[in-house]
Amino acid sequence: MRVETFLASSAQHDPDRIAIIAGDQRLSYRDFHAKARALAGHLAAHGVARNDRVLVFMDNCWEAAVAIFATLCAGATFSPINASTKAGKLAYIIGNCEPRAIITQARLLPIVEEARILSGQSTLHVVSADGRAGAPEGVTSLTQAMMADPVDPAHHGTDDDLAMLIYTSGSTGQPKGVMMTHRNIDAASGSIITYLRMQADDIILNVLPLAFDYGLYQLLMCVRLGATLVLEKSFAFPRAIFDIMRRERVTGLPLVPTMAALILRMQDLEPGFLPDLRFLTNTAAALPEDHIARLSALFPDARLYSMYGLTECKRCTYLPPEELHRRPGSVGIAIPGTEAVVVDENGVPVAPGVTGELVIRGPHVMQGYWRDEAATQAALKPGKGPGERQLHTGDLFRVDEDGFLYFVGRKDDIIKTRGEKVAPKEVEAVLYALPGIAEAVVVGLADPVLGQAIAALVVSDRDDLTARDIQAHCARHLEDFMVPAAVEFRTSLPRTDTGKVSRRLAAEMMKERTL
Repeated sequence: MRVETFLASSAQHDPDRIAIIAGDQRLSYRDFHAKARALAGHLAAHGVARNDRVLVFMDNCWEAAVAIFATLCAGATFSPINASTKAGKLAYIIGNCEPRAIITQARLLPIVEEARILSGQSTLHVVSADGRAGAPEGVTSLTQAMMADPVDPAHHGTDDDLAMLIYTSGSTGQPKGVMMTHRNIDAASGSIITYLRMQADDIILNVLPLAFDYGLYQLLMCVRLGATLVLEKSFAFPRAIFDIMRRERVTGLPLVPTMAALILRMQDLEPGFLPDLRFLTNTAAALPEDHIARLSALFPDARLYSMYGLTECKRCTYLPPEELHRRPGSVGIAIPGTEAVVVDENGVPVAPGVTGELVIRGPHVMQGYWRDEAATQAALKPGKGPGERQLHTGDLFRVDEDGFLYFVGRKDDIIKTRGEKVAPKEVEAVLYALPGIAEAVVVGLADPVLGQAIAALVVSDRDDLTARDIQAHCARHLEDFMVPAAVEFRTSLPRTDTGKVSRRLAAEMMKERTL
């Protein structure tokens, strides 16, 4: 199924249902579909054709949702770009994928202009959501663009065309463009909807950037179902978000661990304070077991899903809610219609309890990295079926006797100290078990004697907690070589553009301090 048909089908089935709520804007499926088709007509009139790339450089707003589906209606490939992206990185992406057009916002136009100059793509067609003074010379107003004759997307392409080119965060080196076809997105969204038991009457609150695949899929799944998506730009003011959730009777809330930590630091929340909430989800990083227990107590009537995924296949695993308290450290089993196996260095499945690399098979696995054959071959290797390629995630896992998976760490994150290998997550789990630790990240720092020294950055909500207290707690629960040699307190932890705690940035901060 091609992704633009999600919108066409929902608009036909229930045209008056509200599709998008963004601030004081409410967009019905009828209007959503009409605006997307009209903008698609404008793009087509300016040379955008099948398989061309269109960048959507916007924050969470209804215009971004329209831009994504307009690109698809034009038969092209959308590439969502985080609104916090700087000109240098944007220029790299423009040079890498050579888009035909970019759809953006008035406040981001200076960055777009600088990136166009840096990339040498000065003829790139730019459409901008209107500022107070309208679009500047050489830029088409989005309002004007949506007055074009609408297109009929029925004649466009196949399910194997690229629907999306989504760039990884690029924590090391330049970002890579992950290629996802319509078939990939159809498979992933259908599988996730199935295990979450989502319904057409669901109302999802999304503060995650639409440029982050976790946030993007909230849009894609809602449109596929004909459900309602409430778009907000951040979770910086949780109480305001909770007011919106109560007013709109939100039924689903996608979380990342940072958001969970903010919620759990609020002292006056009563169980059931969001009475319409039916389910919460978490990915990006595993929730600490203590956070799972406290969230379950705070939302007793909502299903809590602990999940694991990566951009290269969207989602890998989920833990059924009924298993949450039996296996709180697990990220579950393979999502429906896929396979997840832990293998050794020779590709042979490992025994229960043995650490190996997670390998994913299924129709949701990417086609590869855009114009990067070496990286593609490193990640995608021959599978079981003719012509099949399976994804080697680079993540270390173990599996229990019942087939449930447990994340150990990234291969690159493993700390080698005193001749031993330490998974940062194992130390972090002990840190989170100490009352007063709200957030923690563990890294390895180069050390001439140890090889690497273990260091921890923590956020605490206790004034009396000291580094010595934390080290003593760790010494009671960990082998001596796993105890952090250095502990530093912060008011917040460094994060990536998508809100995930950045181990790389944390290591750089600790290194600067120790030097």
